[in-house]
Amino acid sequence: MLVSALAGALLFAAATPTVVSLMPSLTEDLFAIGAGAQVIASSQFTDYPPAATKLPQVASFASLDAERIVALHPGIVVGIPAQAALVSDLRRAGERVELLKGDSFDDLFATIRQLGALTGRRREAAALAEHLRARTADLVRSVPAGARPRTFVVLGVAPIFTVGDGSYIAHLLALAGAANASGVREPYARYSAEALLAMQPDAIVADRQSGLAAVLDRPPWNALRAVRAGRVFILGDADILERPGPRYNEGLAWLIACLHPRGTARAARR
Repeated sequence: MLVSALAGALLFAAATPTVVSLMPSLTEDLFAIGAGAQVIASSQFTDYPPAATKLPQVASFASLDAERIVALHPGIVVGIPAQAALVSDLRRAGERVELLKGDSFDDLFATIRQLGALTGRRREAAALAEHLRARTADLVRSVPAGARPRTFVVLGVAPIFTVGDGSYIAHLLALAGAANASGVREPYARYSAEALLAMQPDAIVADRQSGLAAVLDRPPWNALRAVRAGRVFILGDADILERPGPRYNEGLAWLIACLHPRGTARAARR
């Protein structure tokens, strides 16, 4: 009996390994699939869910404390491909490291399923992905037919940074019945003031941390028709739009409400 119980405990531990997460988005995914108790450390800027804020922070996007991570004896370390150079010391120390893509909309769901497989939460991950897709479909049905406002997303103002068609944010714009105005192919890129003035987007979307609100009265922003028409929308919680995690539908709902206010009001009355 004791041997059998011990064997069962060892199998459970192997199937549900402890995890160090190197990105806030991955931490959100892990908690959303029910693997929160397995997460033993996370990264800087991890602020959701509240339980995750109590975890030790052992990394940022550009650095990590390899010695501290190794001392935690994690079963798996998860990050993103851009952190490949950072995790080289961990791999040399024999740690299992998995780098999961997160640039595109499809990557978001693939990551959830991969995390489910890594943590012994396949069923929960599949259920979460299905629930998220169903909610997205409901939101897309609420988008009114008609014009697709050309929308410029501001990630930074000095210099100007925006999103390209390869980003998951651009996909959210399309789902929200808008067109990404930047015309850039890569996921994220610098953008010139001259190109912005020539393009004259129908609407501008930014987060509070972008600094846009403080420069709307200055060039090139004050020469944009969208600014003069009050078609500038600044999101308080950037994470629901810019973090490829399980709260993305909140960002999508916000985009739809901002870019199609009349259609949203009609849908609410039905």
